[in-house]
Amino acid sequence: MPQHDDFYDSFVDKRQDIEVDKLFRACVRLDGSDLHLKVGKPPFVRVDGTLRPLNRDPVDDEEMVRLCFPLLNDRNRKIFERDGGADFAYSLEVDNVNWRFRVNLLQQLGHVGLVARKVNSWIPDFANLNLPPSIERLCNFDQGMVLLAGVTGSGKSTTIASMLDYINHRKRKHILTLEDPIEFVFTEDKCLINQREIGLDVVDFEIGMKHAVREDPDIMLVGEMRDRETFMTAIHAAETGHLVFGTIHASSAASTIGRILDLFPRDMHMSLRSAIAFNMRGIIAQKLLPSIKEGIGRVPSVEIMNFNPTVRKLVLEEQDNKLPEAIRIGAQDGMQDFIMSLKQLVDDNLLDREVALEVAPNREALKMALKGIDISQPGIL
Repeated sequence: MPQHDDFYDSFVDKRQDIEVDKLFRACVRLDGSDLHLKVGKPPFVRVDGTLRPLNRDPVDDEEMVRLCFPLLNDRNRKIFERDGGADFAYSLEVDNVNWRFRVNLLQQLGHVGLVARKVNSWIPDFANLNLPPSIERLCNFDQGMVLLAGVTGSGKSTTIASMLDYINHRKRKHILTLEDPIEFVFTEDKCLINQREIGLDVVDFEIGMKHAVREDPDIMLVGEMRDRETFMTAIHAAETGHLVFGTIHASSAASTIGRILDLFPRDMHMSLRSAIAFNMRGIIAQKLLPSIKEGIGRVPSVEIMNFNPTVRKLVLEEQDNKLPEAIRIGAQDGMQDFIMSLKQLVDDNLLDREVALEVAPNREALKMALKGIDISQPGIL
């Protein structure tokens, strides 16, 4: 297994610029979040949530191969040829700042394509991300699981990085991450931090988790909960005294319970509900929305479900349909739903009222909240 050797920084120094670097630099200088390359189209950059074409000719097959294949090392080339796609991190310097990208190289309709997500070179704090202050409560547990839910590109990784960095500046703990690929590189403060990348530092996730139990972590980031093995390994780590962070694709905090259960056969659901109820500390669901405040591209609408006695009881009794109300009336426990979050964003002049109404899960409830009606009271909705 190759050594890290400060891989991402040294990689920049060891190579000459390659042709595709011009497009990565354009993405950075346009303050874009993503770079898209597709045969037959000009390169696109996503700026403030909108895809915008660069002013140049479309990319043809020959240019696509010339642009993309120099990005691949031997391992990723084999993965790409075997699976038709490969995920990896890439780093380059732009205006004396080392920028990192999470890259997916893919094949579609017989053509090569690329999508690269820019990862900020610094880790913002909660205030700079416009996250609710109550999120701090989920950083102060010694044991259990915290999940970030949302679609791809909803800011889950950034929020988790901000939470881990909050701990890094306040507690003397050992943080261990298993990532594929590593996105944010932490600068140690009070914490000892080890970051392991699948394929670079350890062969696969299963072996990484097997090693983890011998590495004395207090806090673990285990990446995406995409299969039953990952979730069971993570929940076992939570049960045995670790604070575990992870992400999952789900549209809301309440629907995350069903999303987890869908990974398993029905005869396991009751035991899983028990494990979730007693080990989950909180679920945060996020959506990124266009901001109306100058200098801020997008802001997160955030739902927080903390596992207080009411939520635990509902999960154990299979009354998931009552979880949204439990979130809404649980403000005293640091909870909020998307309606409450949207109202706050509008009140803070971060989000346009019409945009908020358009994306609200319950338009009438948001109208009531914007009129000053306290929808957190039981029986209001």
